[in-house]
Amino acid sequence: MTVGSRNFHEPWVYPATDERRYRAYLDRLERGAAFGFLVYRNDDTTLAGVININDIVMGGFRCGSLGYYGNAMFAGRGYMTEGLALVLDHAFTALELHRLEANVQPDNAGSLGLITRLGFRKEGFSPSFLKIGGVWRDHERWAILGEEWLSVHNAAGAARQTPILA
Repeated sequence: MTVGSRNFHEPWVYPATDERRYRAYLDRLERGAAFGFLVYRNDDTTLAGVININDIVMGGFRCGSLGYYGNAMFAGRGYMTEGLALVLDHAFTALELHRLEANVQPDNAGSLGLITRLGFRKEGFSPSFLKIGGVWRDHERWAILGEEWLSVHNAAGAARQTPILA
């Protein structure tokens, strides 16, 4: 993501903006510690956002935790909604996850709007849940089950406009 989006993201997320931090992100993906997806615009293949499925636990749990951020110049245009819908399709079909969680800071209206549009439900509040930008921050815990998502969305036949690359 661009340095120009920094003010848009902080204090909610601090994406990689230099080679060292970007390499650390790619290393985490290569180790299998997360799945990363890039959301591109069809019109000009400009990067519209990034979505990650982190902390995946398989076995009887089959759950992961979402992280995401969009390019500030495309905020409010639906790219992240469409991109996250594709990631949910992939997570609940190809990856066969049972549940995805999104932990969102209570003041992050954009992120809360995104997950509520896609059918996530609020499950709780976690004080000092994640250390972001050097500060322990409160989060609301939101989740969706694969069966909930798939019963509403036809993952196999969904005609979406935003390409997404894993």
